[in-house]
Amino acid sequence: MAFRICMANAIRDTMKKAQPNVLEPVMNVEIEIPAEFQGSVTASLSRRMGMIQSSDMNEDGSGLKLVVQVPLANMFGYSTELRSLTQGKGEFTMEYSHHTPVPRNTQEELMQKYKMEREAEAA
Repeated sequence: MAFRICMANAIRDTMKKAQPNVLEPVMNVEIEIPAEFQGSVTASLSRRMGMIQSSDMNEDGSGLKLVVQVPLANMFGYSTELRSLTQGKGEFTMEYSHHTPVPRNTQEELMQKYKMEREAEAA
């Protein structure tokens, strides 16, 4: 029993010193749209915390291909939004890229939610 208590205290102390971060997956998103919708699509990506990596125009100038990195949590519902912004002409593909730390305010919200859930379970 003493060994368990000692181990639990050691882990708690180590975690406090390590300053852990919550990580979120970031996706590489390739979007193909007609050129006339570029402004509205890039604005919607900015609202979703997207970082545009490249923007290439088709040879005939009619279409545009955007390569963007966006957190996965911000991509839910994007297909519907893209279709409405481009009158059904836009399409995208998405694949995993890497993990990054979540913003500090989001991490604090997650910690508060976790604490409230633990208190509800204890009660």
